[in-house]
Amino acid sequence: MIRYETDVIIIGGGATGTGILRDCSLRGIEAILVEKNDIASGTTGRNHGLLHSGARYAVKDIESASECISENKILKNIANHCIENTGGLFVTLKEDDPSYHDKLMRGCINANIDCEEVSLKNAFKIEPNLNKQIVRCLKVPDGTIDPFRLAAANVVDAVEKGGRILTHTEVLSLVREQDRIIGVKCLDKNGENIEIYGKITVNASGVWGQRICKTAGIGIKMFPSKGSMVIIDYRVNNVVINRCRMPSDGDIVVPGDTVSLIGTTSKKIPYEDIDDLIVDDDEIDILISDGEKLIPNISKTRVLRAYCGVRPLIAISQDVEGREITRGIVLIDHKQHDGAKGFITIAGGKLMTYRLMAEMTTNIIAEKLSVKTKCTTHLHPLPGSEKRVHDKKKTKHFNWISESIFGSTQYRHGERVYQILKKDMKNYGLICECEMVTAGEVEYALNNLFVKDIIDLRRRTRVGMGPCQGELCSYRAAGLFTEIANVAGDEAAKMLIAFLEERWKGIKPILWGDSLREIEFTYWIYQGLFCLENSISKDEDDEEDLNNA
Repeated sequence: MIRYETDVIIIGGGATGTGILRDCSLRGIEAILVEKNDIASGTTGRNHGLLHSGARYAVKDIESASECISENKILKNIANHCIENTGGLFVTLKEDDPSYHDKLMRGCINANIDCEEVSLKNAFKIEPNLNKQIVRCLKVPDGTIDPFRLAAANVVDAVEKGGRILTHTEVLSLVREQDRIIGVKCLDKNGENIEIYGKITVNASGVWGQRICKTAGIGIKMFPSKGSMVIIDYRVNNVVINRCRMPSDGDIVVPGDTVSLIGTTSKKIPYEDIDDLIVDDDEIDILISDGEKLIPNISKTRVLRAYCGVRPLIAISQDVEGREITRGIVLIDHKQHDGAKGFITIAGGKLMTYRLMAEMTTNIIAEKLSVKTKCTTHLHPLPGSEKRVHDKKKTKHFNWISESIFGSTQYRHGERVYQILKKDMKNYGLICECEMVTAGEVEYALNNLFVKDIIDLRRRTRVGMGPCQGELCSYRAAGLFTEIANVAGDEAAKMLIAFLEERWKGIKPILWGDSLREIEFTYWIYQGLFCLENSISKDEDDEEDLNNA
């Protein structure tokens, strides 16, 4: 059994948890983050990647709208390599309530969100693929944000300043001593028991927070809401397009990296289903048909995959009839709420407000630990977003490599591109042609970005996220695990199977047309040519025979 001691234990490696780890590290507070899977593998990594301007909330929730635009401006400064400043449009169709356009504009003014009416002629210049039947249009400062890069950059910064992280390590229970939470008991992926003791434990595990609390007899009630999205092959739009109406299913198309995404549905689900989410057929139909109203012919474009996430709605008292269920930020000091000292839960909110949520939580931590240092996360750029070298100077520095490889690497890792690309053919050899990922980028991720398997690698580099969905790059990536990370061949093969199965979950709901043809080709490569499943089964049978001997 391994034992650690620290000041603060953070449960959950989403944006909020990693943000708290960074904030603690910047204030000189010792902290360990524990995540049962990978960084950003939960709700953080399962949204539409919108950098909210706040306009979506401006009619009904001015407070959330104001928080969003404030954090929007901060993130554009400190996390520019995670963000694409695309801008956004709110478009009204003939069938929409015409008065909502003016309500949205007034709400934006009240929330200090830049909102400009644009002529239809200008709207079609901004986004040529926009439906020509729209009747009015507003321009807002929306953008896109990569949640995987954002969470990973927070961890990198925290670790470089003394923070620690344990991924693929599940918290089994809180350790309670009389009226105080003093630590957590965990189990890592290798079956090793780990105990961590700290002065303060923070529950930042999102919808899974209810289970964490229950292990110490603390009752909070989560109401999970499932949201599904579909990813369209290639970018069909270059600005965020919102439907100008009350929030509803299929009212946004977001461009991101090499693809576009239609979002989002909203369905309440039983708490018991949070680990077994499935995209329903009717959700895909709604998303594609409503997406078509924003960008005509989008339904004729190949759908790459569908996925869903779960957003926790939380009841802040034992009243679960709905009046006290909130969609806003919920910060609970359990000393006051349940008499459990040294325990804090942070939940709700949005990806946009993760830094603010981390600041609010760390302020309470600092007060309890008598730390006077103020929050500076809004001032210090994240790793990769440091002061930018001028593009001309950078292009000259990397003139020995193709512009597309250099550009893609810089897009994903910002100024850390200097640590990744080297004047060595093996370093800049392509592993993933769809996303222009090089062997050097994979090596950097394995050595610096807390990658344990190919699924983690996908979140750091976009390996396997392009049109072929890992068909022609995942086995190359598995090979690099054996070369760079000294992973045994059979373990790399197991990683490869796990990766392909994870990709399959998102492809299965949209299995028609080109996607069906692509997956049949993938099956032929891995099962027909490599006999991958059979080779692993044989190894496991041999191992079982050995154990039984």
